[in-house]
Amino acid sequence: MNIYDIAKLSGVSIATVSRVINNSPKVSEKTKKKVWDVMNEYDYTPNVFARGLGLNSVKTVGLVCPDVSDRYMASAIAYLEKNLRKYGYDSILMCSGFDYEGKVEAVKILLDRRIDAMILVGSHYAGDCGQNDIQYLKDAAQKVPVVLMNGYVRVPGVYCVLTDNYKAVYDTVCNLIEVGRKKIVFLYDANSYSTTKKLEGYQDALIDNGLKVQEEYKVFMPNNVLKARDLLAKKRLDFDAVIASDDAMAVGALKYVHQINKSIPEDVNVVGFNNSELCVCCNPEMSSIDSQEEELSEIAVDSLIKVLAGKSVRQKMEIPCKFIKRNTTQF
Repeated sequence: MNIYDIAKLSGVSIATVSRVINNSPKVSEKTKKKVWDVMNEYDYTPNVFARGLGLNSVKTVGLVCPDVSDRYMASAIAYLEKNLRKYGYDSILMCSGFDYEGKVEAVKILLDRRIDAMILVGSHYAGDCGQNDIQYLKDAAQKVPVVLMNGYVRVPGVYCVLTDNYKAVYDTVCNLIEVGRKKIVFLYDANSYSTTKKLEGYQDALIDNGLKVQEEYKVFMPNNVLKARDLLAKKRLDFDAVIASDDAMAVGALKYVHQINKSIPEDVNVVGFNNSELCVCCNPEMSSIDSQEEELSEIAVDSLIKVLAGKSVRQKMEIPCKFIKRNTTQF
């Protein structure tokens, strides 16, 4: 028996159940009685969502990411912790790795600590292996509110905060084509929700501009500067632009272009993704798509606090990325 069951049996929303538990004056005495009668009938103890409403709250949110050494994830975690502290919440961090068993174990450990809610950082949690891959998310969302940052799943109790990666890449490729680039390589390192959207944006932009999608120009590689450089050297592709799903691969491409004595941006345009510090550590400084992790983190925490307070929150919140022009592009 969980809060969803109580809401269904009472004929009210989850938010109304939360308000009843919190004794909100916005709920009529008749509705309160109906909900409490159901909870008493099924011996339901309101110790899940109610924790965030001040009943038995430990004021702690569990944070989960695959790899805290990743630049994007480390930055997002720092922003999340900062925003949680503003509301008086502590956090517990678990690094799950990328495999399914690690994700399940990390979530279980946090739930055993009786956290108030959970935030997962990274689109890998949106499922890499089909719908069964997110069963642990469905189970967790029946116990505590869950926010998924940078991914999307249609699961009750999971609130998704993400950037529009499809449009960001689509618009960037269109701009590359507009300045005369026709042989555009896309570099990526995962089959996650986020990367899939980026790849779709890349392909659709080519098609909509009358260019053929060439399979050899979609290059799967490690997210590592030197490995990306070396793989491009091995493939010896002829290209006049590169867009990567992460900055590290784009810097690797930049190094390869220097290696073959071509000029940037005159001969080759290069665009990264995430706008990390790598963009200003290379020569020339690199254009990149900013994934807005600071703003996403703020939205994620604000939304979670509203859910814990029994307020209505949209299940999917999507914001645009921002293109940061530097010296590797001609638009």
